[in-house]
Amino acid sequence: MNRKIIVLDTTLRDGEQVPGAKLNTQQKVEFAQQLKRLNVDIIEAGFPASSAGDFQAVQEIVRTVGDSVSVTALARAVKSDIESVYESIKLAQNPFIHIVLGTSNIHVEKKFSRSKDAVMQMGVDAVKFAKTLLPEVQYSTEDASRSEFEYLWQTIEAVVKAGATIINVPDTVGYAVPEEFGELIRKINDRLKNLNDKVVLSVHCHNDLGLATANTLAAIKNGAEKVECTINGLGERAGNTSLEEVVMGLKVRENYFNCHTQIQLKEILRTSRLLTHLTGLDVQVNKAITGENAFAHSSGIHQDGLLKDKNVYEIMSPEEVGAESMELILTARSGRHAFRNAVEKIGFDTSNPNDFEELFAKFLQLADAKKEVYDHDVFYLVTEHRKIDQGTSHLYELESFQVVTNDLVPTATVQLKKGGESYTDSKVGDGPIDALYSAIKALVGLDVQLRDYKINSLSRGKEAIGRVSIRLEYQGKTYSGRAMDTDIIKASALAFLNGINAAVLDAPGEPQAAVQGASE
Repeated sequence: MNRKIIVLDTTLRDGEQVPGAKLNTQQKVEFAQQLKRLNVDIIEAGFPASSAGDFQAVQEIVRTVGDSVSVTALARAVKSDIESVYESIKLAQNPFIHIVLGTSNIHVEKKFSRSKDAVMQMGVDAVKFAKTLLPEVQYSTEDASRSEFEYLWQTIEAVVKAGATIINVPDTVGYAVPEEFGELIRKINDRLKNLNDKVVLSVHCHNDLGLATANTLAAIKNGAEKVECTINGLGERAGNTSLEEVVMGLKVRENYFNCHTQIQLKEILRTSRLLTHLTGLDVQVNKAITGENAFAHSSGIHQDGLLKDKNVYEIMSPEEVGAESMELILTARSGRHAFRNAVEKIGFDTSNPNDFEELFAKFLQLADAKKEVYDHDVFYLVTEHRKIDQGTSHLYELESFQVVTNDLVPTATVQLKKGGESYTDSKVGDGPIDALYSAIKALVGLDVQLRDYKINSLSRGKEAIGRVSIRLEYQGKTYSGRAMDTDIIKASALAFLNGINAAVLDAPGEPQAAVQGASE
């Protein structure tokens, strides 16, 4: 029997817990729309109790894609968390509440400082309350792979009797190895089928030892019916199970696993690229399935074999996951169809005809100026066109700048605008970027520390666009900023300002709830 495996994507919840990967509401909705095109079964849209912004983003995702994709969100075993989840997802077509609570000794003793029975009762009470709100409830036994099996099972048995319809077994800290984790799932599956064969068994693995995909596939082989993954393996620390690796593992080795998913394989690469563009977090070049070199062959022996028959060195074709053998170069004569294809290829929606026409007009201007337009140019065009108007009177804008670089005293003069006021200052530095950032810091008056600065060329030719990605720290939090321009000094200034504006938007005043225990 060929089983269907349910795929839950948690990029917008667990993946977004990566420092610097925070997305705004529009970006989350854009990505959720791409997850819909990818045809995931379930989107875990966020952690609504963590902030008003996250609550609103989950609601917006429900309004946008909740009519065709099941949507859930995370709650601790706390009544207020569960209510936040319910209020944010209740309008979805198939919503369910996801509750997480630890079962390992270290979680019970160190995190909760309660007895095992008391922690188990917390879980039971949480499930019973959630069942009064929605019929479907998932219960995650956090740190299951380091838990004593009998206590783990007693917890599962208790919450199933309380009404849980999905049991999720997380390898929260990536401690498990495939044979051991597969055996754990086999034992739980055997007992669960005897207890209630309608309860879905799920797994959620982290990649601290590089075994997340292997552990997930071992779990599937031993009876798991649902997997929790992220695009590109994004997630806390070393990340989560990579959705594309699990899906293609099941597809390529279907005869071994006898399982399948309903994922639209040709949407895999554009989903990966969209996430990279939105977060600024690049995929390593040799990353399985979605890395730049995943289908590249440099060895002469490999190239010779491939020319004779692709199957010599390829177990899957790049076209299968949405990769193309060549990039389509656009010009002013390319027309709407080619431009629409380029926009959709990088994961953006083109269904609004008026919006598309405005975008196409801007493309023609760019094509006249640049002559040849590449995929990365298209992404820059779209993202600039769709910037959110967040009531930016309290945010900073770059009006003008001048940088003088030499080996004596590099100097930068910057003029910023905030509301209706303009401010100018000049600073010297160790180099042009240091001088530029010193001037901006002086103008905004925030004690931010630059932690990471990265620049990439995104297209070819003398008019190539450079992308600058930065991470800065402010009051103990990490913020990311990204910008693209043919002038890399200007891109550097804009990226730094974007990071500062992210810190300004996150300034005290927006209610924040403690998020301890948010991760699995």
